[in-house]
Amino acid sequence: MTLNFCTLFDSNYLSRGLALLQSLKTVSDNFHLYVGAFDDDCLAYLKSLNDKDLTAISLAEFENQPLLEVKKGRTPAEYCWTCTPFLIAYCIENYHLPSCIYLDADMIFYENPQILLSELNDASVLITEHRFTREYDVSETHGIYCVQFMYFKNDDKGLKALYWWRDRCLEWCFAYLEDGKFGDQKYLDDWTTRFEGVHVLKNPGGGLAPWNVQQYDVAEKEQEITITDKNGNHSRLVFFHFHGVKFYSDETVECCGALYGIDESAKKILYFPYFRDLLQIGDKVSMSGFPRNPHGAQNPSPAPEKILINYIRDVIFLIGKGKTSLFNGRIYNFSLHRHLYKLRQFK
Repeated sequence: MTLNFCTLFDSNYLSRGLALLQSLKTVSDNFHLYVGAFDDDCLAYLKSLNDKDLTAISLAEFENQPLLEVKKGRTPAEYCWTCTPFLIAYCIENYHLPSCIYLDADMIFYENPQILLSELNDASVLITEHRFTREYDVSETHGIYCVQFMYFKNDDKGLKALYWWRDRCLEWCFAYLEDGKFGDQKYLDDWTTRFEGVHVLKNPGGGLAPWNVQQYDVAEKEQEITITDKNGNHSRLVFFHFHGVKFYSDETVECCGALYGIDESAKKILYFPYFRDLLQIGDKVSMSGFPRNPHGAQNPSPAPEKILINYIRDVIFLIGKGKTSLFNGRIYNFSLHRHLYKLRQFK
């Protein structure tokens, strides 16, 4: 059975989107990735690949009048969020797909995602929890579930949830909290009771991210990455969500914001190989004459003093919210929160 995926990104995320595609090719021999290309340069490059596993979709193809009417009133990020359910629905309807899985473009697969879908049984929708580490838990404001890996079956139950979500995102989708809404994510909070046929992913190997990696020991042996929780339970890592990775114009890259504490071992196993892959992909893209930075680097990196000040501000906020305490030794170990690296060490 072919696994049908869709994602969306622009030229600033081109290297990340191509890394996602490359990872899928590594773990699966029967998939197709549909990409909503959010600018002409990105679209042209994707089409130039002539890749049998890839279909590039222009904005003009899936944008409809309702989307165009709200576009001017939303930031680029907010508009991408708004478009997510529209793109999923477009792929299902236009390509007559039996199901479609939405992926965030900044993810990498280490195992076949079919492992995760084996939980579905008769379910028509699959969603994934953030599973926040306690001190980073913002589910109350940003949502219990993460729009990162979502499965929709082309049946009555799957389409009912998808179309409802699409209508809500059209009505309101902004990067701030208002009346219990935040972006496209808070809408998912009650899906297990609002809709029938919704399954919440149980496998901890699906959905590792900077906001929950602290709960696991990450290890690699014979090209297999495993995660072990504090109770000693082992799982194979299926995908990691590299949210917050940012490239800067002064040849530096950041794993994520300073808020999240990440052990050096997790960086060496997950982030550093990712950076190397992105740089190799970026070099290939640039050699083709691509007119932009394929990593989205636009500004120089922040000064170390600014990073430290922002981190202190974040810690004060966490303490004030009761998410952590003054006696948590990890918050004083700034090395866990210093995530800025020179690119030359990954070349």
